[in-house]
Amino acid sequence: MAEAILEVRDLVKNFPLTRGILVRKQVGAVQAVSGVSFDLAAGETLGIVGESGCGKSTVAKMLVNLERPTSGEIRYKGDDISKLSGRALKAVRRNIQMVFQDPYTSLNPRMTVGDIIGEPFEIHPEVAPKGDRRRKVQDLLDVVGLNPEYINRYPHQFSGGQRQRIGIARGLALQPEIIVADEPVSALDVSVQAQVINLMERLQDEFNLSYIFIAHDLSIVRHISDRVGVMYLGRMAEVGTDAEIYDHPTHPYTQALLSAVPLPDPTAREHRERIILVGDVPSPASPPSGCRFRTRCWKAQEVCAREQPLLAVPEVFREASGPAAHLSACHFAEERRIVPAGPDESGDGTDSGDESE
Repeated sequence: MAEAILEVRDLVKNFPLTRGILVRKQVGAVQAVSGVSFDLAAGETLGIVGESGCGKSTVAKMLVNLERPTSGEIRYKGDDISKLSGRALKAVRRNIQMVFQDPYTSLNPRMTVGDIIGEPFEIHPEVAPKGDRRRKVQDLLDVVGLNPEYINRYPHQFSGGQRQRIGIARGLALQPEIIVADEPVSALDVSVQAQVINLMERLQDEFNLSYIFIAHDLSIVRHISDRVGVMYLGRMAEVGTDAEIYDHPTHPYTQALLSAVPLPDPTAREHRERIILVGDVPSPASPPSGCRFRTRCWKAQEVCAREQPLLAVPEVFREASGPAAHLSACHFAEERRIVPAGPDESGDGTDSGDESE
């Protein structure tokens, strides 16, 4: 693996729960993120998956400093950016940009596309002098597959996929090294999802970008990611390459997720073992002790309630060099073959910029 450009260590984010009208008193906290750690190498795509409420989007917001972590470190090229403010933070933000989930609400409906994409140049005028901004905006529109003549149009005049392309163009404006994409295709039609994913892959090669790619769709994550991190209730459950996670999962939660992936092949569906989890996801305001997945896990024993499992290569696999020897936070990690969705099942749409809905 190449040298890490971004290092996240023991990241924690708690949101206070308060009570009272005149005097607000904290009575607890929502533990949205609890000790998440990972690395991102230059030119790499790290996919983060997990069910709703597991803390994926909170991690994304902390990476771009939209939320301040309660504790932990976010190191960009060796510097802890979670402690920065003022000019130092402004300089780092140039290099870490975000693409949001909803391609409509993330764009100001009162601004033209040219103003939306060109707004970063107002904050960082050193990137583009005033007389050069219109041309740069048109170049960005062309790069993401939109007609440069659309520069004076408003967001409501575009389809969902085109609006997401505008969001990507805005993210590229300052020539960043890292883009955090928070479920960038979940609000789009399946055929349009494929077009946007193909666009992001092309841009990554063209501009040497590193991606943090957050999504629910396991097939899409496998298609675009070099490595995958699986989150559950604020913690990383398993981290490995796409082949290690999808073909050789060792954590029970990852196995359950993979068993729920829809398969287009009826024969494969018939022969796949389905893992049904019992119970509901615990509240992040009062998570279980020890392993947070133990209340829904068929392997849970007394040690799971007593000790939090470390995210490390399980002892049973430490002497091996195979794909099962990857990071997994489980006391009883065991490889279990699950029939996964193929890497290319996110669609075969062409990279066209004029899709309609």
